[in-house]
Amino acid sequence: MQDYIIRATAANNAVRIFAANTKNLANEAQIRHKTTPVATAALGRTLTAAAMMGATLKNETDILTIDFRGSGPLKGIIAVADEKARVKGYVINPQIELMKNAKGKLDVGGAIGIGVLTITKDMGLKEPVSGQVELITGEIAEDITYYFAVSEQTPSSVSLGVLVDVDYSVKQSGGFMIQLMPGADEEIISHLEKILLTFPPITQLLEEGNSLEDILEMIFNKHDLEILEIIHPEFYCNCSREKTEKALISIGHDELQQILEEDKKANLHCNFCNTDYFFNEEALQKLIKQY
Repeated sequence: MQDYIIRATAANNAVRIFAANTKNLANEAQIRHKTTPVATAALGRTLTAAAMMGATLKNETDILTIDFRGSGPLKGIIAVADEKARVKGYVINPQIELMKNAKGKLDVGGAIGIGVLTITKDMGLKEPVSGQVELITGEIAEDITYYFAVSEQTPSSVSLGVLVDVDYSVKQSGGFMIQLMPGADEEIISHLEKILLTFPPITQLLEEGNSLEDILEMIFNKHDLEILEIIHPEFYCNCSREKTEKALISIGHDELQQILEEDKKANLHCNFCNTDYFFNEEALQKLIKQY
């Protein structure tokens, strides 16, 4: 089944909702980066959040970046999304050893450790808009919920999950982001607080065969749920050989000539999609001739 994101409202537009099924997206990230289970869970959660937050952007050139940095062995996670919910990302240490918490679950919080979350929106202004908060748990969803409360003053509930199979592939991945708009009345606030307190993990519900529509109906029931749009997220990296050629040319004639003489080759690596671009001696000579 194709990945999808639901954009919806409820309670007479008092609640903004995004819900995502991102199994294919998370699985592609695992394959590209050869992540171990804890890294897969951390990256999958972050990519899902980035896809949903990217869907809130207004313009084709807008870019959102989520950057987790911590003291744990994972070291950090970076995810970038555009307004079409196309995302790319990586973890700094993808080969982290298996870590489980006291409940026997993958210990994403322990893998990230103490640190900060920075979310940046580049919307074509003079400077990107950026907000930063200290990590609350390192479990991704709670930290993004805290970011919304502190940096954007938007009461939110964020749920994210990745279920990893024994062969390291992704069985299920998804999440939802529920935000209260100004003017939300006490009845809907009380309802959400009560139901979300004991709501099952989204990966459990997906594994049981529930659709995103089913899950949202469980949450909102009779509160005027209205689905506005279906968006299809994907793992997408805009790197290319042409761009890497331009990057090599930009270092200057002398530096490029030195690489040719000393190494006779160059290899440029894209962290986001784990792609290598190799330039042999002949390719370097062609680039030098462009000066």
